[in-house]
Amino acid sequence: MWSDFMASQSQQTVSAAGATGDDVALTAPDYTLFAITCFVWGTSWLGLRMQLGVVAPEVSLVWRFALAGIIVFAWAAFARQRLRFGAREHGLFAAMGVFIFSTNFVLFYYGGLTITAGLLAVVFSLASVVNFLIGIVFFGHKPEPRRLAGAGIGALGVVFLFWPEIAGTTFNREALLALGLCVLGTLCFCFGNVLSARAQRQGLPILSTNAWGMLYGTIWLVILAAVQQHPFIVEPTARYFGSLVWLAVFSSVIAFWSYLTLLGRIGGARAAYATVIFPLIALASSTLFEGYQWTVPAIIGVVLALAGNWLVLGGGKRQLVNKGG
Repeated sequence: MWSDFMASQSQQTVSAAGATGDDVALTAPDYTLFAITCFVWGTSWLGLRMQLGVVAPEVSLVWRFALAGIIVFAWAAFARQRLRFGAREHGLFAAMGVFIFSTNFVLFYYGGLTITAGLLAVVFSLASVVNFLIGIVFFGHKPEPRRLAGAGIGALGVVFLFWPEIAGTTFNREALLALGLCVLGTLCFCFGNVLSARAQRQGLPILSTNAWGMLYGTIWLVILAAVQQHPFIVEPTARYFGSLVWLAVFSSVIAFWSYLTLLGRIGGARAAYATVIFPLIALASSTLFEGYQWTVPAIIGVVLALAGNWLVLGGGKRQLVNKGG
């Protein structure tokens, strides 16, 4: 799932670099990069669920971001990106660590104790909707009618999607609480996006920024775990270690590299449609491996949520596949 956040923060801050890519015909490498991004991020939600049970979410996240942070630091050093910064920059990195490299994941992990991987992914995919609303409320962005409609449709889709979980034959308080945690997690991520955008406007290199953010996020997770007296243990199973490697290495590093490369090749507008595709993969994996039961309201909810996301991302202005290519 690391996912998931790198997509949003990168699409906001690298849009200028992708401006020329929006008109470029897609090639076989482009499709490959897009497929890698969608598949890894789509299945990472199932990996998140595999982490739950024995080890406290905060502790699992310590291992996950410690491993991912080491890799990204090494990547930044290999790429010869600047790693030394002043106190002001470190303050920004620390805030990013709290919002998008720790707290939002803690909330999703606890939400994942109740709801399936597919539902987690759909809620998070609406980060683009939340980003749009934050822009209106806090930054005075113009509320475009098409995107306002998309935000409303997306929210309605989540209501439909979770209605069978919340209502059922009796009111399901746990499902409602899990949904609330995931919404709060998405809000944390989106506020973290604002900080990430600020870092990019200051010209801070993205790999170094994220490496330091992961370090501070890991420190914050250690504090959270220690305050709650969670033991720093691991679950000695192939399932746990496999999901840890998948989340830290593949989701946090390989898919991130694929997405950033894709941004430079085809532009942010088309690359962002990964946020429409990966929830479908997450729902498919949830159906296969978690026994997720589809209902008519759930189907309607998925269609509405993804349609709302599509409208907010740009509607019909740009297409994923260039007709000329």
